[in-house]
Amino acid sequence: MKLGISTYTYGWAFEAGANEYDLIAHAGSFGVSLVQVGDNLPLHLFSREQLFAFKSCLQQKNISIEVGARGLTEQRLLLYIGICKAIGAGLLRFVTDDGDYTPSAGDITKIIRKHLVFLQENDIVLAIENHDRLTAQELAGIIEAVDSPHAGICLDSVNSMGAGEHIGMVTNLLGPYTVNLHIKDFGIRRPEHKQGFIIEGRIAGEGRLDIPWLLQRIGSYHRCRTCILEQWVPPDKDRAATIEKERLWAQKSIDYLKKVLPALHS
Repeated sequence: MKLGISTYTYGWAFEAGANEYDLIAHAGSFGVSLVQVGDNLPLHLFSREQLFAFKSCLQQKNISIEVGARGLTEQRLLLYIGICKAIGAGLLRFVTDDGDYTPSAGDITKIIRKHLVFLQENDIVLAIENHDRLTAQELAGIIEAVDSPHAGICLDSVNSMGAGEHIGMVTNLLGPYTVNLHIKDFGIRRPEHKQGFIIEGRIAGEGRLDIPWLLQRIGSYHRCRTCILEQWVPPDKDRAATIEKERLWAQKSIDYLKKVLPALHS
């Protein structure tokens, strides 16, 4: 699997105004040649000139790109297929929901099947992310019904906890369909009042996620070609401190992932 970073590696920074060239700079500093632009940097708001300038910079730096979007409607899917074609992205990751828009599994299946031909013609793989509403079983049903190498799962290592599902069970169900992996380590702790638990991010390799097992398991299906570092960084005392913390976490996480990825193939 090829290792990359995302706009969600730097969620706080992009909320504060980071841009696509900041992401390229981070990739260069880490020595990784893959970036994924998520819906927190919506490419459909870019002008044609901005898109092609971004593509040109990626090509100059020899960095590949994957594209992300939110709200799987027919119009949004077609729009982002066009963006992928324009910018040279072979993978399109989609979060199906957007605000009050929460399509059923059946509606998602119909939308993908109706426009599958455009994915095929442009050699784009659509990756539906396990977010936190649909269960792993429902997501597996969508991909099985579409039945195409151009549709699969973007497996996030934490999101399904929002649906009450553990990563082990989710991986066993969705692993065979996973075409893109989001590695996001996490910790679980009790709040001071002891009523319940808090799930929050950790530096990769320092949390509760068994990353070597996850990479080995997903790799065994021989379908997932890329893994992306994402982070949930608990905020610090102010925005500047939080963004610096996020940067340090990313460096430590990439250093760890570079060590465990080659080890799995030795």
